[in-house]
Amino acid sequence: VLLNAGQYPEGAEIALRALDLLDPIEEQLSVFRSGSVLSELNRDAGNRPVEVEPRLFELLELAAQLHLATDGAFDITAAPLWEAWGFAGRAPRVPEESALQAAFACVGGHLVELDSRHRTVRFLRGGVRLNLGSIGKGYALDRCAEELAAAGVHDFLLHAGGSSIVARGDCLADTPGWIVGISHPLRPNRRLAELRLVNRALSTSGSRFQSFLHEGRRLSHVLDPRTGWPAEGVFAATSIAFDAATADALSTAFFVLGPEGTQRFCESRPEVAAVMCIPANRVGGYELRQFGLDEKSLRLI
Repeated sequence: VLLNAGQYPEGAEIALRALDLLDPIEEQLSVFRSGSVLSELNRDAGNRPVEVEPRLFELLELAAQLHLATDGAFDITAAPLWEAWGFAGRAPRVPEESALQAAFACVGGHLVELDSRHRTVRFLRGGVRLNLGSIGKGYALDRCAEELAAAGVHDFLLHAGGSSIVARGDCLADTPGWIVGISHPLRPNRRLAELRLVNRALSTSGSRFQSFLHEGRRLSHVLDPRTGWPAEGVFAATSIAFDAATADALSTAFFVLGPEGTQRFCESRPEVAAVMCIPANRVGGYELRQFGLDEKSLRLI
């Protein structure tokens, strides 16, 4: 949590209270904890409708809306594919075709029934499992931002490891908003560009940390849930939106959609913007594409 020095006398205490929300959110959403709410949902929702608390249901509804809006490029049911490719156990490999097809059969938003009247979740096929790893970090930041705002803190920057960021109000400098760097996907410890965030959230998805080589191709952990195979043709995708949960989900979707699909999405939704680093024609080269940003918001380095 970044605050302007001296602006909020109780800022540190308020920030710590906001961060205290993270443990219960992790306990609710993590598939790596067998006792989490999401793990229980994955065990039971294939047998019966499972009621969930209001905020979690809202998050699942948002995920369903973004699934439709991105033509299936964002999909929280892709967990079986992620496991089939070995990324869940940090031992990636190309799966056998039979294993891939079995996993693929359990993927798709149409397999999850959300009952808004009773706030229940039901899986329409056995083997369906949800993983909120592509939206949960942003959701956690949004909850922390709410806590800060409720306590009267309106100028702050929240970041979760640099890949997900919420900026509200101003950094007390000459210009409004907060300056945030986008890491270079090919050169560690270097910045590719800088963005000025004014009451916006940002998220970046990339393949540098989780990928493997197969027959001369680098295959990443970002899977295209529409094909069952890793998305290719993008080094990194950064999305900018009003809230961090949406930005988190869209950075994954943009990585899958590629520049053309991302451009169409941003043109249809002026509140969303994107920066993409993609391979160039020359070997080892790259180019930067941006959608929905002006020269005041983006500076290349």
